[in-house]
Amino acid sequence: MSTLSNGTNGAIGGGYLEFERPLAKIERQIEELEASQSVSGRDHSETIRIMRAELQGARKKLYSNLDAWETVQMARHPKRPLVPDYLNLMVRDFCELHGDKNFRDDRAIITGFGRIDNLKCLFIGHDKGKDTKQRLENCFGMAHPEGYRKALSKMKLAEKFGLPVVCLIDTAGAYPGIGAEERGIAHAIAVNLMEMARLRTPIVCVVIGEGGSGGALGIGVGDRVAMLEHAYYSVISPEGCAAILWKSAEHASTAARALKFTGKDLRKLKLIDEVIKEPLGGAHRDPTTTAENLKNYIVETLKDLKRVKMDTLVKRRYAKIRDLGSFFTDTSAAASAAKARRSAKVVVDSAPKTAALSRAAASAKRAAAAYEPA
Repeated sequence: MSTLSNGTNGAIGGGYLEFERPLAKIERQIEELEASQSVSGRDHSETIRIMRAELQGARKKLYSNLDAWETVQMARHPKRPLVPDYLNLMVRDFCELHGDKNFRDDRAIITGFGRIDNLKCLFIGHDKGKDTKQRLENCFGMAHPEGYRKALSKMKLAEKFGLPVVCLIDTAGAYPGIGAEERGIAHAIAVNLMEMARLRTPIVCVVIGEGGSGGALGIGVGDRVAMLEHAYYSVISPEGCAAILWKSAEHASTAARALKFTGKDLRKLKLIDEVIKEPLGGAHRDPTTTAENLKNYIVETLKDLKRVKMDTLVKRRYAKIRDLGSFFTDTSAAASAAKARRSAKVVVDSAPKTAALSRAAASAKRAAAAYEPA
């Protein structure tokens, strides 16, 4: 089992988060017993075995019941694998592509061609950076307009060569600075939404960590959209939401619960298609297994999409986007009939007794009768 390090901020000793303190305590006790056993020669193997079983049980209980705010902390874990880590673990012959053909190369978004299994693809993803220097260069994965224009430029290449597109999303949002606004960040994201909706090649999008607002949507339109188990996908950060509604970021945990942005929530709302399982304890505990799970999902999904005719694929993608956010409280025949009867009653009760309006009232009554269940 390997661990990738992105720094130490946000986690206590051993890479544990605040809510994981009980696990850290048991693990520390096991380490102390193992050290004592090697120094004194006393056999603690049975005690260690029991404590390991206790640790495993505690992990299963904790990670199967994470709340929304704890999921946010997992998505932001300083040791969580980043897009370059997954590319190294999943992709062969990766050839990075730079520049937006207009202004500059935005390091917050990485693009390039490569092979996953035996499939040639274009890969696009946010790159938060590993160390302080890289994070500052990459603006912590918050892309400027040129980052989204670079992504679109490479998507057009993929379309030209008939290669599918894989987008790995991990950003707190698009860069909020004045320079980004002056160069048209909103327009760049809007153009990507439009162009991705009609791009004539399969697109698979996966949120691997943070999925923040328009910054995520800018490379988030696809035939299939999935999330890793401990990722989140939201219109706004919980801190931003709390600052607006409660005038204080201290209510971030309350905002997180209200936003319904975890994989389970979004799957129920039919805003995503799949939640990809992570190893017990999160992706940072076993990046190799996480990458294998992610790779299997991408490969199987692309194989399914390749079987669909391109015209049908694009139509389905567009219909999928148009259907987002559609909710009906009651679509039964009885409810439709009741609605039609109410409309007819309003017409009859309020209409003056003129011949034309009387005919309209009769027509409304007939329409109501047509809705009655057989």
